[in-house]
Amino acid sequence: MANNKPKLLIVEDDEGLQAQLKWSYDDFDVVVVGDRESAIAALRAEEPSVVTLDLGLPPDPDGTTEGFAVLDEIMTLKPDTKVIVATGHGARESALTAIERGAYDFYQKPVDIEQLGLIVRRALQLHRIEEENRALAAKAGEENKVLGRLITAAPEMVRVARTIERVANTNVSVMLLGASGTGKELLARGVHDESDRRDGNFVAINCAAIPENLLESELFGHEKGAFTGAVKTTEGKIEQANGGTLFLDEVGDIPLPLQVKLLRFIQERTIERIGGRNQIAVDTRIVCATHQDLEKMIGEGAFREDLYYRLAEIVVKIPSLAERHGDATLLAKAFLKRFAEEMNPQVKGFAPDALAAIDGWPWPGNVRELENRVKRAVIMAEGKLVMAEDLDLDNPEEEDATALNLKSAREQSDRKLIRHALARSEGNISSTAKMLGISRPTLYDLLKQYDLHA
Repeated sequence: MANNKPKLLIVEDDEGLQAQLKWSYDDFDVVVVGDRESAIAALRAEEPSVVTLDLGLPPDPDGTTEGFAVLDEIMTLKPDTKVIVATGHGARESALTAIERGAYDFYQKPVDIEQLGLIVRRALQLHRIEEENRALAAKAGEENKVLGRLITAAPEMVRVARTIERVANTNVSVMLLGASGTGKELLARGVHDESDRRDGNFVAINCAAIPENLLESELFGHEKGAFTGAVKTTEGKIEQANGGTLFLDEVGDIPLPLQVKLLRFIQERTIERIGGRNQIAVDTRIVCATHQDLEKMIGEGAFREDLYYRLAEIVVKIPSLAERHGDATLLAKAFLKRFAEEMNPQVKGFAPDALAAIDGWPWPGNVRELENRVKRAVIMAEGKLVMAEDLDLDNPEEEDATALNLKSAREQSDRKLIRHALARSEGNISSTAKMLGISRPTLYDLLKQYDLHA
């Protein structure tokens, strides 16, 4: 009969303690070894979820050299293993070093079997949760291929993927609604990749990032000599997307006169370059996105109603990262793996306090904020694990509890609000000041006062 008990590897050279520990875990499949070579062999053969590791192993039983060598190999070969290291009284420095190098926790000798049992079972529980998350992520990836590189296990995002799968092979226009940083372009690529236009070009343009006087030329192209500086005939983005998909990001920022020309193209499927007289037939599918309330803009006369209904034949609302329960941790681990390979190969994962901080943070800047924080943390991390402090995430409850007085509490609140506003506006000073209801000079003064950076 198969043994379904979780694996526990005990690395201990004291034979008396080996026996004592082995018979203390009836609910585990226990493997006991006494040296470095045997430990790594057992790790490869048994793939234990949890390891208890005595740092003092032969041929250096009074030191930590062999123990740390075992820890380093475990973190290299199987970094998701939860390693609990044993230290002697007063060996706090060794314990902290072990944590920095990837250990999950530590315990002191002489061993308190009951206390160690609690640590071991807590480590197993965390390992199981992480395994379930990985399985969910893998399942999401298999079942929602339209998401491409987007990792999710959240039902809210899976529903978005299902909608995209259903509409991808039609020719309807798709409007993606969501806050900045929620992955709108990645989903637009999903529409393209799952459609029969996948072999054509996917052409993206951010309508908010291009000055109004240049946007028309970017979209429709121009003939040589059409204006000063037009030294050659240039195709616009619409023409470049012929046979493929055109993604209009931040479509709400298109000025009204250009909205009229875009509407004419959608109706007639022909364009006329600036300075040209020929009608050019273009077959492209339009996907657009915005974080603005277009229906409100229609009421204010800032967006054409007839264009809205042409662009919004299918509307897909993208949930914020805070609404995608569990995704922050999954995405953070994926980002860490990518950035570690590129910039800091010694980093193998997150410390428990970092995972707790990620799970508890509201992520006002959504996936983009998460990606940026993980990237910075990987660069700044000094050990094998990214710590909470590397992510620079505050714990609001801790701040309130430790505030010295009312002035201190107000300063903490100001810092938090300014950081959140900066994240939402992607560091734009004017937008941040407007969001906070203050002037630019006042915001600059506060940034200087609190030593914050845009």
